[in-house]
Amino acid sequence: MLPFINWRPRALLQSLHLDWLQRAGVEVAVLRLDQIDPLISGNKWFKLCEHLLAAHAAGAEGLISLGGAHSNHLHALAAAGKRFGFATVGLLRGHPQQTPTTRDLERYGMQVHWLGFAGYRARHTPEFWTPWQAQYPTLHNVPEGGGGLAGALGCVPLVAQVREQLSALGWKDYDAWWLAAGTGTTLAGLVLGEACERTVYGAMAVPDDHGVAPQVEAILQAAGCIRRNFELIDASRGGFAKVDEALLGFIQHSEAASGVPLEPLYTGKALMALKHAVEQGHISRGRRVVFVHTGGLQGRRGFAQA
Repeated sequence: MLPFINWRPRALLQSLHLDWLQRAGVEVAVLRLDQIDPLISGNKWFKLCEHLLAAHAAGAEGLISLGGAHSNHLHALAAAGKRFGFATVGLLRGHPQQTPTTRDLERYGMQVHWLGFAGYRARHTPEFWTPWQAQYPTLHNVPEGGGGLAGALGCVPLVAQVREQLSALGWKDYDAWWLAAGTGTTLAGLVLGEACERTVYGAMAVPDDHGVAPQVEAILQAAGCIRRNFELIDASRGGFAKVDEALLGFIQHSEAASGVPLEPLYTGKALMALKHAVEQGHISRGRRVVFVHTGGLQGRRGFAQA
């Protein structure tokens, strides 16, 4: 049976110093989820928490989930399985390939199955899980990216973590959240945690047609949340995993100036989108914004140019 895991890491909230923020009179603090653990990093652990509790309550022996060849979610899941002693299975998009991430998955003991591209696209169909449940009857199914209401509820405590650290920054309050959005699960958790008191901005790492908005709405509806206070912004720069020279240059400059490491799929694009919003006046002078560093730095290994 999967053990009861009561690990509740805390992330540091620290000021972000960049010239374009200073010129605009906007203050930003970064919630450093990338620092909570060397391997089980970022928002991925928080999205797993409630899934792990459900698996423990059901008497499951482990978890089975989905992702790509550079998946931060599967990487965190496999690392957690190795550390806390439970079985993990990963269903991967595409055909067999060796990446730094997939090598880690195997090293951490995750059983990997490659679904091809058509097989992976079928993940939203009602019958998708049937054969996998038959093959792994003692494992608990987790949606792609640790999504769903359970994943969002695991992120709700991040609001309290920020509020408890405001005085250390000299802040009495803050105006908004800003974070990268892949499935929208963490964003939905922050919306629930804020109870609509502050706007949560999601810089989408995927194009509109990936369904982030419907996924967020479905989570909020499942939680019984009637009021909405979030905004989604296209930060994909042409598609998921699309990386260009302007983005890489921005990341390099930002890292050198701030000391905060970024990666090109999520945090780099999210911070670049925030810069555009600040320069366009969408985030106005005097505002205080919490930027969530969602981790994912292990994925940089798949981008030699990053």
